[in-house]
Amino acid sequence: MNTWNKLSKEQINKRVFEALSQNVNYHTESILGVPGSNLDDRVFYSNADFLKDAPFLSTMISNPNHIGCHTLDASESFFRGTHAIEKELIDICSTDMLKAEPDSCDGYVASGGTEANMQAIWIYRNYFQKEFGAKNSDIVILCSEDRHYSMDKAGNVFCLDVQLVNVNNDTREITEQLVSAAISEAKNSGKKYFIVVANMMTTMFGSVDHIERYIDALKAESCNYKIHVDGAFGGFYYPFTIESHAYDFSNSEISSFTLDAHKMAQAPYGTGIFLIRKGFMQYANTDAAKYVEGEDYTLIGSRSGANAIAVWMILMTHGPFGWQEKIFILQKRTDWMCNELKTLGIEYYRHPQSNLITIKAEQIPDEIAKDFWLVPDNHDKPRWYKIVVMDHVTIDRLSMLVDRIKMLK
Repeated sequence: MNTWNKLSKEQINKRVFEALSQNVNYHTESILGVPGSNLDDRVFYSNADFLKDAPFLSTMISNPNHIGCHTLDASESFFRGTHAIEKELIDICSTDMLKAEPDSCDGYVASGGTEANMQAIWIYRNYFQKEFGAKNSDIVILCSEDRHYSMDKAGNVFCLDVQLVNVNNDTREITEQLVSAAISEAKNSGKKYFIVVANMMTTMFGSVDHIERYIDALKAESCNYKIHVDGAFGGFYYPFTIESHAYDFSNSEISSFTLDAHKMAQAPYGTGIFLIRKGFMQYANTDAAKYVEGEDYTLIGSRSGANAIAVWMILMTHGPFGWQEKIFILQKRTDWMCNELKTLGIEYYRHPQSNLITIKAEQIPDEIAKDFWLVPDNHDKPRWYKIVVMDHVTIDRLSMLVDRIKMLK
């Protein structure tokens, strides 16, 4: 490990408050040119005694703007203290978690996985346009039918077609043949450049694409491509369940990742994380943002620094070994539930390195699904219902669902 070390509450508090002291202080300094301030004192009381032990809430109230990408050469010096913590967070995620070489990645805390996925597609579209003279009609987003809907949203926003790869209905797997068929269909419609989005745990099934099947098929067809990994669900989970896998920066075929801390990391909503190898962020630079120190390379622009602080605090509280223990426990709970379902003869899908269990809808009465807030794949005509085993989903709570199912037998 390089940067990720478990810290005590006192160490975390000290580091965050030191960072805040390095930011501008709207109360004590003559800050006349910044179109921002701390949160309104008439609504959000900034002098409460408990705030001295509440670094996250203190950051919310001081309201640092984390506009831009702080892993690049320059960013707004008004908030250099908390910018430095976000930069450290990006280093933890890319280097300690995803095995990148030190100082080899850029990234930022986005508004969520949707934005991070769109950031990647935006960058690669611009890359193909600038480096190869590609037109939008030459470029396609290639992903599986189990993709997150943000791929469709990105296609709409960036005027790109989306080519889906079919999956096996029971195993949720892509095959090289299915990838090849999708590539051929795209090439027949004039596509020359491929933005590939591989799933590291899909939102509905927790399934993990065999990334080498994309790579082998793309190489066999001599395609020009870039690979982005959607790890919005799996980024803080899958790498801690298995010692050897293809989903990190040691795989030279992968250029970027989406992580999403407001899922398995239990951070506040608005904490997606975008990571990309150095040399690509430039394709998203909005150089018209001249009044922004360092300019802006992100889709979102202004964003709350408190969200980055929250994720950093969570990771530092657990440390790498504490995080592995957290995921180990969730895996064991998921194993328990799968064994119960198997005993009951209930058909389900579960990737072995996932905490999602997806049950065929005909196996679960709608009333039970509603009582336990099971999420359907389609609210109009459900075919699957999913269980997500998180910290609050204890075996006691899972056993309540098991008992209800037993009553039907």
